[in-house]
Amino acid sequence: MTIKATFELEANELQLGHGPVAGVDEAGRGPWAGPVVAAAVILDPDRIPLSIADSKVLLPEEREAIFPRIMAAAHVGIGIAGVERIDRDNILNATMWAMAQAVAALDVKPKLVLIDGNRAPKLAMEHRTIVKGDGRCLSIAAASIIAKVTRDRLMVDLGRQFPMYGFERHKGYGTPEHQDALRRHGVTDHHRSSFKPVQLALRLV
Repeated sequence: MTIKATFELEANELQLGHGPVAGVDEAGRGPWAGPVVAAAVILDPDRIPLSIADSKVLLPEEREAIFPRIMAAAHVGIGIAGVERIDRDNILNATMWAMAQAVAALDVKPKLVLIDGNRAPKLAMEHRTIVKGDGRCLSIAAASIIAKVTRDRLMVDLGRQFPMYGFERHKGYGTPEHQDALRRHGVTDHHRSSFKPVQLALRLV
């Protein structure tokens, strides 16, 4: 049985005076190339866009359609950790940094931050992790859409710069197409040299 994301948790916290409540999620921890992107979203309980769901269950065109509605009706902050930071600090620390940057980028300071997963960045305000939160909590689901669409657009742009790699299709993930492109064309500056498949392409392991 699939659990549908709701605004119930946020509504309860708002009633207790713990608002504004922000949801935080990320996109791009697993790919071999490109940045990791985090988003923080504070939904207005009176203007929640329809059709918000975990970005993973939505089609790309559905995410693209919902994206501007969230941007228009909510407070949104975005944090982007580039490949240099990922390779220097490792992907987990880079993700936590991007999440903290997303919260800091909000134009309204939240009292409570709900974070997808079981790890939280260092934040000055109260925060809580929620495993599979993008499928349970509307604010986190909205953040997952913002993060995913933002990152996908960055990878499409990267695909235009490096047409032989197919970034616009696989978004930097380890597909057979991407693996073949690494064998044929080598590694770009946008590949994560700390990731083993890229190290293999560089013959570092």
